[in-house]
Amino acid sequence: MQDKSESNAESRASGPCCSGGLLYLCDETIGSGSHAYVEMKVLLSILRTGVSCLKDDDSGDHDQDNCSPKDGEKEKNDEEEKDSNTTKRKAVVPGAGEHPLQYNYTFWYSRRTPGRPASTQSYEQNIKQIGSFASVEQFWRFYSHMIRPDDLTGHSDFHLFKEGIKPMWEDDANKSGGKWIIRLRKGLASRCWENLILAMLGEQFMVGEEICGAVVSVRFQEDIISIWNKTASDQATTARIRDTLRRVLNLPPNTIMEYKTHTDSIKAWEDFHGLVNASGGR
Repeated sequence: MQDKSESNAESRASGPCCSGGLLYLCDETIGSGSHAYVEMKVLLSILRTGVSCLKDDDSGDHDQDNCSPKDGEKEKNDEEEKDSNTTKRKAVVPGAGEHPLQYNYTFWYSRRTPGRPASTQSYEQNIKQIGSFASVEQFWRFYSHMIRPDDLTGHSDFHLFKEGIKPMWEDDANKSGGKWIIRLRKGLASRCWENLILAMLGEQFMVGEEICGAVVSVRFQEDIISIWNKTASDQATTARIRDTLRRVLNLPPNTIMEYKTHTDSIKAWEDFHGLVNASGGR
């Protein structure tokens, strides 16, 4: 489940989120420890050149949808569908000549109606997987076609997590961890989100496998970004993540950053729903 206690706006970051310096993404294998680095702007320039555009899958009905396939064709289609589903479950791999990331990642999107508490099951059903990628170029194919957080409406979230990890407190990779939370005034989310995920993909946090993913949450009066890690009890690791977050986002010294364990989030959610149920609310 995601954090439901997002109403406190006193810790909104109001300063710049980009230092204009380097985000040091590796030229060959991102995050592999190589010292061959390229400037972020150069990397993005490379990505914009020769990258295939995603085809829009929302093109509506197709002519063949109105046809009734013969039995033999139906069986063939069923087999092809099974093969397709099997393929979807396979881990993505970098294409020939692409720049591989150290870890594969998956983009997710969620949206819910404000003021309507969701159960764990309904929340999980509401999270939509956008797609997974294993290289810089594959990342850009998704990212260049996604709406920027500042342009989202309503109660919406983008999640970027390592492949195989769901953006839920209860996921095995997340349940013993927590997250750093930064509240932003409106208009800063797009730039901060981009800098955060580029730093994450570029292994800037230097905490091994501790990073699980990041979230940007668009709300009516403020926006929120957070980065999740595996082990909430590891104070040295959480401190390093905090300090790196301050650096890559160029946060003002007075920016308030809150660390919240997923155990506390789950307890707060259960307590809240207990009160709602006791009062007969929904």
